[in-house]
Amino acid sequence: MISPEVTDCTGEAALFTLSQEKPGDWWEIEALYDLSFAPGRTALSSYRLREDIAPVAELCRVARDETGILGGAIRYWPVRIGQWQALLLGPVAVHPTAQGEGLGAALIRDTLERARALEWARVLLVGDEPYYKRFGFHRLEGVEMPPPTNPERVLGLELRAGAWGEVTGEVTRSA
Repeated sequence: MISPEVTDCTGEAALFTLSQEKPGDWWEIEALYDLSFAPGRTALSSYRLREDIAPVAELCRVARDETGILGGAIRYWPVRIGQWQALLLGPVAVHPTAQGEGLGAALIRDTLERARALEWARVLLVGDEPYYKRFGFHRLEGVEMPPPTNPERVLGLELRAGAWGEVTGEVTRSA
């Protein structure tokens, strides 16, 4: 359990505890995702890769403040790229009242370290490179998300040196 201290918008220290997502958290997390993302988020190509596939439970984390209020959540899903396995990061969301405090970064760093400890080799996401490059993500060439994904937003991170080396092809659902 990690308790990152972040600064809220008033300059006060706010304490969030990161912990494993529990089955009872599902509705609250889905409400946070609905609040954080545009309507129709489940129509995105990344959601088609998640349909009827269980997330990687050990990497599904929540951040709660000292009163138990949900401040953020992150999930990961197994996917395939040709013969290779990868983790699909997302969604990750932070409640609007906790944004700008470093909570999203704490969730990402925590889960990437956990993924490394679980011996995953690579992580894939669809996002803004200027934000995610601070975690080591870079644009992937030759890795194709289902349409209509913008190829400029397909990013990857190696958890093991050389893990993206020869990986190319279409991203598909994990069996």
